[in-house]
Amino acid sequence: MRPAFATALAAAAAIGLLACGFGKQDITVSKDDPTYNGAVLFATHCSGCHTLSAAGTQGTGNRGERTQGPNLDQRTETYEDALFAIQNGGFSGAIMPQNVVVGREAEEVARFVAKFAGSEAEESERPTNESP
Repeated sequence: MRPAFATALAAAAAIGLLACGFGKQDITVSKDDPTYNGAVLFATHCSGCHTLSAAGTQGTGNRGERTQGPNLDQRTETYEDALFAIQNGGFSGAIMPQNVVVGREAEEVARFVAKFAGSEAEESERPTNESP
């Protein structure tokens, strides 16, 4: 009975490790780029839900939409908004864990996201405060 338990435990561990790295491909940010460490942290901590080409991540793939984070290739983010989302669990607080990275690491991820998010974003008109 012990070998069967050990086999089941090993299989569960392998599945868990695969799930952690889901959606990760190659980071395209140069190791000389000051945001490289942020890209590595993003790929490590955010790849399960968010797509961002510069980090080589493809988000949730075929998993449920409930766990799908925004495709950051398709929307721009400021440093302040990215840091807020990291610290507060996104903007709704419903799905993303708060403080997925903290301190300097959170700042590095926010700088990386601010620099590379929106590479595929389309320009859209924003409302102005001007009257017609």
